[in-house]
Amino acid sequence: MVATPRVCLFVRMKGSTFSFFSRASKAFHDQHPFYKVLIVSTAATVSGGGAWVICDYRESGAAAYRDPSVPRKKVVVLGTGWAGTSFLKNLNSSSYEVQVVSPRNYFAFTPLLPSVTCGTVEARSIVEPIRNIVKKKPSKVQFREAECYKVDPVNKKVYCKSSQQLDGHGHGQEEFSVDYDYLVVAMGARANTFNTPGVVENCHFLKEIEDAQRIRRTVIDCFERANLPNMTDEQRRQILHFVVVGGGPTGVEFAAELHDFVKQDLSDLYPSLDGLASITLLEAADHILNMFDKRITDFAEDKFKRDGIDLKTGSMVTKVTEKEIFTKERATGEMKSTPYGMVVWSTGIGTRPVVLEFMKQIGQTNRRAIATDEWLRVEGSNCIYALGDCATINERKVMEDVADIFNKADKDKRGKLNLQDFKAVVKDICERYPHVELYMKKKQFRNLVELLKNTSTTQGNGKNIEIDIEQFKAALSAVDSQMKNLPATAQVAAQQGAYLVNCFNRMEKCEQNPEGPSRIRGTGRHRFQPFRYKHFGQFAPLGGEQAAAQLPGDWVSIGHSSQWLWYSVYASKLVSWRTRMLVVSDWTRRFIFGRDSSRI
Repeated sequence: MVATPRVCLFVRMKGSTFSFFSRASKAFHDQHPFYKVLIVSTAATVSGGGAWVICDYRESGAAAYRDPSVPRKKVVVLGTGWAGTSFLKNLNSSSYEVQVVSPRNYFAFTPLLPSVTCGTVEARSIVEPIRNIVKKKPSKVQFREAECYKVDPVNKKVYCKSSQQLDGHGHGQEEFSVDYDYLVVAMGARANTFNTPGVVENCHFLKEIEDAQRIRRTVIDCFERANLPNMTDEQRRQILHFVVVGGGPTGVEFAAELHDFVKQDLSDLYPSLDGLASITLLEAADHILNMFDKRITDFAEDKFKRDGIDLKTGSMVTKVTEKEIFTKERATGEMKSTPYGMVVWSTGIGTRPVVLEFMKQIGQTNRRAIATDEWLRVEGSNCIYALGDCATINERKVMEDVADIFNKADKDKRGKLNLQDFKAVVKDICERYPHVELYMKKKQFRNLVELLKNTSTTQGNGKNIEIDIEQFKAALSAVDSQMKNLPATAQVAAQQGAYLVNCFNRMEKCEQNPEGPSRIRGTGRHRFQPFRYKHFGQFAPLGGEQAAAQLPGDWVSIGHSSQWLWYSVYASKLVSWRTRMLVVSDWTRRFIFGRDSSRI
């Protein structure tokens, strides 16, 4: 990279102060985040004024000297969630013609949605307009507020329907199509109801900003209805019974937030209803927070019991009506019905209809998500990528390629491998099959050579061992047991978006000089390294200014210090300084004045 300066000279003359500062402010705010701007105020004066030099150093590479006669590839991004936004933030748009299609014109920081439901954080504090994110790109990025309803992989088109009504009266939506050379599918997922009767009609979900706002209004509605003078205590208890279905991180955090909202704020505002509100958390498994360490699970369950949250594990919901929720106890088979005032359904994710239809077109039926390879390409396509909650990486098993690996290492075709032959392909194996390292870590092998020695029956110091194809298969037979699907989390989606944009930005370079592992079933190398997920830990806020943190290295922290760690990590992960300031100010306001109970 070569730094190429652009120098602009502004001279402030008498009487032109406002004009200068307007232009200087615009010049500053229009800069790309990666540009370095140096502003020097000279001591000399020109006709009683001062002179300022703004020197903009920007990194210039192949894209900066791009041949304008070569048409740019068309990239269409479907979705503005974690995966799509992570991809857009760092895309070198000067190399591509980019169009973004999404029914929402903003990015939402979804981990804070439970805080929005109870007024701890305002909805606008956790959203960033997508046009703010893409407006500083070198080339213009087109955004269309529309919903994609069909993908045509044969003709490379996506068909969309505008989110806006044409006549302003709820009638007519503009439909259009967009051509693409590369398609990035990052449409996320919807709530999974498991086809339980009455869930869609009677339950609240917690996937979008609108869901959190709707829950917040419903909570206040329940308290206002229960506060009416003609209500009996029995009716009030039913109206103020809040049921949360799902013991995952979202359900647990919402139950904790709601408990704090009721005890710390609403009980003072509605003194006549004090002690009548109740919260029930239903979980079909034996414990809540199953993906966390057992120490965190036990602490969370004990804390909820102390707080008075009715925790019912092993309880499956069979039906939801307008006023009752029906459950079946897994251990005894007993059927129960419970009256409620509000139900929040948080039991995992399901596939969107447009994604299901697309999967049928490409022959991926009977799946819950789009299958991709380790480079996030949709299986069977070289120009469509899928990432985030709508996709899953279908890692190739070592045992599927074990014969090809052996033949590639057996260069002299002796039918046997020694350590030197094996070492020649060790790096490519670890890069191509990431779960190999997980297996070695579990078995406490420092490298694949130790694994090979452990399997070999040859005696001695191991330097002269030789193995045949059957022994080679035996050495790697248990490796595929470590293969696991990645969780559908914001952390995974963000890393996938960052990985894919890095590939796109270096597409031309890697076409000429591939950087990936050697092809096991062919010649040459893959263009890029395969995607590798790195887990940075997870949090579970438990209410009462306490949280649980599980970080890499089996490090577990529970209590008030973890809550402050949660505050600092989430503030740093927000997408812009504007949202950081808004969220921190919301937290400060809540500490001083409490949560807002207005029904807006």
